[in-house]
Amino acid sequence: MPVQSLIISPPAHVAVVGLGNMGRPMAACLGRAGYDVTGFDLSAEARAKFVAEGGNAAESAAAAIATADAVITLLPDGKIVRAAVEGFMGHLKQGAVVIDMSSSAPLGTRALGEEVIKAGFEFVDAPVSGGVKRAIDGTLAIMAGGAGSTIDRVDPVLAAMGKSIFRTGPLGSGHAAKALNNYVSAAGLAAAAEAVAIAEKFGLEPNVLVDVLNASTGRNNSTENKLKQFIISNSFASGFSMALMAKDIRTADNLAHDIGVPAPLADQVADMWDAALKSLGQNADHTEIGKYLTRKT
Repeated sequence: MPVQSLIISPPAHVAVVGLGNMGRPMAACLGRAGYDVTGFDLSAEARAKFVAEGGNAAESAAAAIATADAVITLLPDGKIVRAAVEGFMGHLKQGAVVIDMSSSAPLGTRALGEEVIKAGFEFVDAPVSGGVKRAIDGTLAIMAGGAGSTIDRVDPVLAAMGKSIFRTGPLGSGHAAKALNNYVSAAGLAAAAEAVAIAEKFGLEPNVLVDVLNASTGRNNSTENKLKQFIISNSFASGFSMALMAKDIRTADNLAHDIGVPAPLADQVADMWDAALKSLGQNADHTEIGKYLTRKT
């Protein structure tokens, strides 16, 4: 049987490059599923935290991936993913699959994936949705783009981290789906937060408005899981940064422009979140969009 056709099942070696808030719990899920997991991060602190949590960390990406059947990248953006892959590709094991689970630009992902495949390896883009909580319990939604045969190979790997795995189509389609999902999510959150600010100014109790929304047609993920929990409470502690949300919205908007699809609402939403990020700073939680809109009302 050709190496490329082998399913990557436990106890196969999986390397996770990027041990941030999502990378560490996702790597831990792989370990609990029986995989031999090695992590790497440029941050010595992140590596130390992973080891303290029971993981195994390498001192370099090359060392982490040298014997890995699958290499997962969980990095801030596509440019950093490209730099990392170009740096370690010469050390990949024959038949290895690179799985980019970062939030990267779809067209850049397609170009990088084609280069990896041309070099004799395999590539899947498989970004996630669900946040840290679902990363910890292994119930993420995963959007996988790439050849069906490659996704077949890594399906057990993805299943160790996610509850819902969607095969979205060709290379880059996973990242397109993720960016578009976050655009829709961000638009819904902004509308909901704005409605709360209007309600409060008018004298309508915000919690009552949220109850109305959740029993009516205005219900969405943000009304259910973010308004009372993080915005009305003023905790602003969802764990997902405004910088990442703004980046994903801009990725969706740029994709529309790159492929010639008019997206006037996406233009406005992307501009609004960029302005909020500039106003509140890189460390702001994405639910602080409510704070930003309150300032403007």
